[in-house]
Amino acid sequence: MYIIKIQGTRKVPDFIQIRDDDFTLVAYFRINNPRRALIRCNLLGKQEQIITLARDLAYGKILKLET
Repeated sequence: MYIIKIQGTRKVPDFIQIRDDDFTLVAYFRINNPRRALIRCNLLGKQEQIITLARDLAYGKILKLET
């Protein structure tokens, strides 16, 4: 799985994308409200790890998640 941080605009907040190994979109959520998206893709147990990585990740960079 991969994590990507997308920079928002003034009206649109920053978003996080989580993609699988085939680069198919698995989850798409605002960094300040990840719970519902992470529940849907069964990653709630890794919420803290994902949020920490996302906050430190530069916009537009792709990082491989170890799941």
